[in-house]
Amino acid sequence: MANIKQAAKLGVFTLAIMNVTAVVSLRGLPAEAEYGLSSAFYYLFAAIVFLIPVSFVAAELAAMFSDKQGGVFRWVGEAYGKRMGFLAIWLQWIESTIWYPTVLTFGAVSLAFIGMDHTKDMNLASNKIFMLIIVLVIYWLATFISLKGMGWVGKVAKVGGMVGTLIPAGILILLAIIYLATGGQSQMDFHSNFIPDFSKFDNLVLASSIFLFYAGMEMGGVHVKEMDNPTKNYPKSIFIGAILTVIIFVFGTFALGIIIPQKDINLTQSLLVGFDNYFSYIHASWLSPIIAVALAFGVLAGVLTWVAGPSKGIFSVGKAGYLPPVLQKTNKIGVQKNILFIQGGVVTLLSLLFVVMPSVQSFYQILSQLTVLLYLIMYMMMFAGAIKLRYNMKNANRPYRIGKKGNAMMWIVAGVGFAGSLLAFVLSFIPPSQISTGSNFVWYAVLIAGCVIMVILPLIIYSRRKPNWEDKDSNFEPFHWEEQAANEVQASQNAEPVAAAQPITPNPSIMPKSTDELNLPKPDEKD
Repeated sequence: MANIKQAAKLGVFTLAIMNVTAVVSLRGLPAEAEYGLSSAFYYLFAAIVFLIPVSFVAAELAAMFSDKQGGVFRWVGEAYGKRMGFLAIWLQWIESTIWYPTVLTFGAVSLAFIGMDHTKDMNLASNKIFMLIIVLVIYWLATFISLKGMGWVGKVAKVGGMVGTLIPAGILILLAIIYLATGGQSQMDFHSNFIPDFSKFDNLVLASSIFLFYAGMEMGGVHVKEMDNPTKNYPKSIFIGAILTVIIFVFGTFALGIIIPQKDINLTQSLLVGFDNYFSYIHASWLSPIIAVALAFGVLAGVLTWVAGPSKGIFSVGKAGYLPPVLQKTNKIGVQKNILFIQGGVVTLLSLLFVVMPSVQSFYQILSQLTVLLYLIMYMMMFAGAIKLRYNMKNANRPYRIGKKGNAMMWIVAGVGFAGSLLAFVLSFIPPSQISTGSNFVWYAVLIAGCVIMVILPLIIYSRRKPNWEDKDSNFEPFHWEEQAANEVQASQNAEPVAAAQPITPNPSIMPKSTDELNLPKPDEKD
């Protein structure tokens, strides 16, 4: 008999690197460099209360429903019903839509630093009109490319992840080591407090953005069944991936703090300025444009992948009857064109905040905070849903399970994740003291109105849904409670009906021949 070649299993380190590549981005390092040595505390704290809980909870949920569509829509919907499931996947889509202007802002800054004149590069990167034009041009270019089909973008994204993120991160850390080893003077005080001052809440808002740095680790949960012995090996890959992620973030942040004084740190420019300063120190300024191109390429490759990605998820859910037919329209090759156009409209409107915000970095920060807020709502729903499913579906098959017996470990892991997410959610509303965000009214208005509108809108859409919204070609699997109800109905229909009463035919051989034999009173007898 011919041997059947089995699919290769993912190794512990392979999955760890996949998770690191999916999560790590260098664009947020300047925000944490503001905190100096205490930034390491925030990175470690967020890893413990968010990164690791997200990874473990998502692994259990992904393994439970690996053969069914929906992702977070199914995870939350199985626990709290379709309405909450739709809200969860809506938030996952809309937060990524709001994320595009921020990541493209970083890409535009990288493009501004391609020149060799450091001063002109910084001025160009501060020009709001330049940033607005670049953000919109690149985004709409990516949208139109995605409408033509995105089959080739996967390879570009993989190369972009290495060239635009991991390699620059390694170079940045190496440059900091060379700088200190050759007598360079550190701008960061390594004798300062590791534990931050918690009495000043306005110092904590930038730290809450670390949760956005770690967001997306739930995507790795889909691979849990592709490992040998996932109960043992998946936790190992999570810890290795988490440690590598924290190392890159911590030492990358330190590298910027070493070369740039805290008072001069800029949220959008400092990563490029840091590279410029290091290259100037080693007399290799000609490398600055190269690293700028690499960083820009990493951003653009990521955006090309994500423009059509999250919208695909809500599109598949929408076809099951949750979005009106107009949002289910596709082009000739099956790309969800109308959703992409609406997504582009939201990105364009948000990008116009460049005009009203006092600076590029204030625009960058306020949209980053709104992204964090919306994503954290979805994560809190996921954590709560995971706990409830331990009781709603206690007998369901769990190829990967948090804790061997009972529900205590799930309560601890998901509970810590929920509490950490709630803390970051509250802190995200506080205007940061480190940067100028202009009017506090604009800050609160954008964040509060953004959260309210983005939560209410999907609930309105859900309440207005109609039977004709469901695409006949949709093969979306029912929820477990729908299957149970259908099985109960089927069982009752298949049960044998009780036999109808039939008339009794008298048997003469056993029938009494007179009323005397029945001891009945005779007609003329009285009581």
